[in-house]
Amino acid sequence: MEALRHVAAALAAPGQPMAGLAALDTALASAVGHRLFTVLVLDEARDVSRRFYSNRPDAYPVSGEKPIRRESEFYRLVVEQGAPRICRDRADIIRAFPDHPLILSLGCEGAVNVPVHWDGRTLGAINLLHDAGHYTEAHLPVLSVFAALAVAPILRILEGRTA
Repeated sequence: MEALRHVAAALAAPGQPMAGLAALDTALASAVGHRLFTVLVLDEARDVSRRFYSNRPDAYPVSGEKPIRRESEFYRLVVEQGAPRICRDRADIIRAFPDHPLILSLGCEGAVNVPVHWDGRTLGAINLLHDAGHYTEAHLPVLSVFAALAVAPILRILEGRTA
């Protein structure tokens, strides 16, 4: 509960969307754990995606826009179906992420991608990466609550208001 209160207070404070995303990062680190935390924003109208937040910008930087890969497993499962995707081990990471050498170099061999939904559509995803086997289905209920808290910051990003 304390982690949720921390995020709620940060979302009410000025400095959005970064204040809210940073609080989400901190809360998720204590509630679920992660080595790497990122936020992906989808701009379906422009057909692009963007990694907007990273807790390790030195090693895993926020990048420019990339075309949405509609043929990818991530798009089919997380965006279209609105279902979380768990990568349980190194083989799953290699299969799922084109930038797997970088992810593996950060000691991340497990991941979970959780869709952020609003008004019947997927706006993006919160992505947590850690040791192999760290994330299980037991984490999904709490992760869905944190994903819901990411709606407001992502809407702000999509509006183009990021200061």
